[in-house]
Amino acid sequence: MTYAPSTRPFYDADSHVMELPNFLRDFADPSIREEIALVNYNASLVTDEEVAVIMAQGGKHSADHIRDQIALGDALIAKSKEIQALGAFDAKDRSTAMDLLGFKKQLVFATHSVVQPFHPSSNTRVDLRYGAARAVNRHMHAICGHDARLMSVAVVPLDHPAEAIAELEVVLKEGHEAIWVPHRAPIGFSPGHVDLEPFWARLAEAGVPFVLHVGGSPLQTLKSWTNNGRAATRDWMGGGENVRTKDAAVMHQPPETFISMMVIDGVFDRHPKLRGAAVELGAGWVPEMIRRLDDVVRIYGRVDESVRFSRPPSVQLTEQMGFTPFPHENVADLIERSNDELYLFSSDYPHVEGGRDPIGKFEKYLLASDEQAKTRFYSENFLRLWPEARV
Repeated sequence: MTYAPSTRPFYDADSHVMELPNFLRDFADPSIREEIALVNYNASLVTDEEVAVIMAQGGKHSADHIRDQIALGDALIAKSKEIQALGAFDAKDRSTAMDLLGFKKQLVFATHSVVQPFHPSSNTRVDLRYGAARAVNRHMHAICGHDARLMSVAVVPLDHPAEAIAELEVVLKEGHEAIWVPHRAPIGFSPGHVDLEPFWARLAEAGVPFVLHVGGSPLQTLKSWTNNGRAATRDWMGGGENVRTKDAAVMHQPPETFISMMVIDGVFDRHPKLRGAAVELGAGWVPEMIRRLDDVVRIYGRVDESVRFSRPPSVQLTEQMGFTPFPHENVADLIERSNDELYLFSSDYPHVEGGRDPIGKFEKYLLASDEQAKTRFYSENFLRLWPEARV
């Protein structure tokens, strides 16, 4: 018996690998290998001791640990978490995990290795930023390439358009099925800048969606907003360095800004075949963003010819984008306030943020929803963005 019921197909828009320290260096070009940072788990739930044990075992879980994980059966998603999860970093074990999870397909993202290619304060040398991206992409392809159920997500920074376009060609040839771009402004310009036009045009031509994901932009709020003269607060998992209360309240603002700028700069209008998704960034903000963009374009279009589109923003985004709600967000209410074509199911396996039973949580909200809304949420909206994934 699998975790996902056999009564309908489930397509998972979010899962992760938990990188070992040498994840980047093993796949980096020899000329820059020693300058590529080791992956670290600072400020995460994974301890240095856990990583040390795994590395002492040759970068593998022990046979006993794997056997115990498999024995969890359909409870795997509830109890198999973070770096101790089945298939957290091993390709063969990940296929076994998919057998137990029962998802038809699963997007697979990196976790901690994207700091060097994505973070604006990481080494500003262009060769290191894009060299680290290429190392991530090679390793993700190696993990996912053996199993058609695993859909590899490549990373491409946008800060240097020529290098971004060159790396895009590489990852398209490698067969990655989604391109993760950071949802901050590229350093110094809008994502709708004319120099990035070939990037979006090539994605549209290739039929490969772009994705935004938590970690693609600095997560914590500016220090000035957290300085209230009182003691530091803890994050929801009990620590102090991850998503804290103020972070959670405003983490939607960067992706909302990124998508809004793409709409206003006409990227979706010029490239109706371009597709994308915002993943693990919540979706409670989506209905209001769509309403606001329709209003802005309608009002400012009277004087601003650049936003006189053939389709209103709400139609552009409904046809070309998808959004993953958090398990605590009432997806039925989001559908009621917008439409049932916008939202995607995700598990976040093996991260703890995905919860112990994401399907069960979403089902409670969808209890009174019709079959069409459920089918679109669990499979058809995913397949609109990734039609080749249908099985």
